[in-house]
Amino acid sequence: MNNKKLVLNPILILMISLGFIICSIILSIPLYAAFMAGLVFTSIILVKSGYKLNELLKTVIDSVYEIKNLIVVILFIGATTSIWLSSGVVPTIMYYGFTYMEGVNFLFAAFLIMSAVSLFMGTAIGTISTVGICLSGIGMGLGIPKNLIVGMLVSGAFVADKISPLSGLVNLLVTTTHKNYREIFKSMIITLVPTIIVTAAIYFILGQKYTGGDYSKLLLYKEAIASGFNITPFMLMLPVIILGLSIAGLNSIIVFSIGIGVGAVLSAVFQGSSIVEIVSSMLFGYKGNTPSAELNQLLVSGGMVSILEAIFIVVTAYVLVRVFEKGNILVPVMEKLVNGINTKMSLICRTGLMSTLLTVATCDQTAGIILPGKMLQEKYKELDLDYSILARTISDTGVVVAPLMPWNINSFLIKPIMGITATQYAPYSVLCYVCPVISILISYLAIKKQKAKCKNLK
Repeated sequence: MNNKKLVLNPILILMISLGFIICSIILSIPLYAAFMAGLVFTSIILVKSGYKLNELLKTVIDSVYEIKNLIVVILFIGATTSIWLSSGVVPTIMYYGFTYMEGVNFLFAAFLIMSAVSLFMGTAIGTISTVGICLSGIGMGLGIPKNLIVGMLVSGAFVADKISPLSGLVNLLVTTTHKNYREIFKSMIITLVPTIIVTAAIYFILGQKYTGGDYSKLLLYKEAIASGFNITPFMLMLPVIILGLSIAGLNSIIVFSIGIGVGAVLSAVFQGSSIVEIVSSMLFGYKGNTPSAELNQLLVSGGMVSILEAIFIVVTAYVLVRVFEKGNILVPVMEKLVNGINTKMSLICRTGLMSTLLTVATCDQTAGIILPGKMLQEKYKELDLDYSILARTISDTGVVVAPLMPWNINSFLIKPIMGITATQYAPYSVLCYVCPVISILISYLAIKKQKAKCKNLK
């Protein structure tokens, strides 16, 4: 029984911690510094309230230990992106994708290509900064407005953050909700398929206006890829196998190890890379070496080193949440937010709302995953809802709305890549709006069907 009384009101502590985040955005300070400031401030308040410093230090250490596998997975994501570029896997996907795009509805085809590539790459920003830039140039050459193109690219790219087994956010969901990827995938695919269909249909209608145009730039990219890489359909087997192993429920670290190992072999055998070049690309990143200087600037990844900031953000956010839990700070606040929930549908709607608000307020999806993912588990258990639905609802709401916010870290990364702000492309990021609506609708229909079934049995 916790009888300690906080010096400050829990809501005030949360607001001050949020203030650190807002200041970090305004002053362009790394987001993990804000989480760290919130952690130090909260720890000081807890010590003054009667908590022992060694108890808090143990909580910090235990928290980092809890997500040790996730840290490894995020590091492996950085290595995987580089090795899949150097091995020719991503260039091969681009090459064949460009081949089948010729003469078809550009917005429709590009959205499907972005969705497929992001699923295999596991990173929305990585997909936008590679394939996205290529498609953007082609689309503008066809006379399509840039804000419409970027909105479409964002829609396809964020399929990665929603469901890709290679995504750090998806693996954070797996860790937070204590469900394996196979279980989460089965739940998520129920809403993803209709979301993709509806979104693709909208882009098809919008793209009808731009069906003609000059595809010469696309052909130049294909020629450059063919000259710089040994392109073979065999390369496509690796992402398919990795995706299959993930869906089958194999441990993420093992899956990534296989992907990196096989990718390294492909780099050596098909692209002639040396061991030093392979290791260097995994650690420090990769840059393409094709006849096209423009394409070379697109075939770039940062490796493990570039992913360190993401690790710091995840670790500090997770530790801060655990310290909030230790000090009983979140419970009173979450109880107010959960108060009045007595039906499955209201719980699902409140989950989506909480995840979205946290993503909006904290400028990152991490808190929008961790807080509702951990704090609502008891309520889901109480109302007999599987945790996979909790994971799906968070993924369909707080995760996918992130790029719509001009102050979100994703928007900050997209702006220098594409040259426009979230305010300009957000109205055309169709998937980010369609997904939450379809998620709530399908949940409503599923619950209604379940109630009807129970009534008939009676």
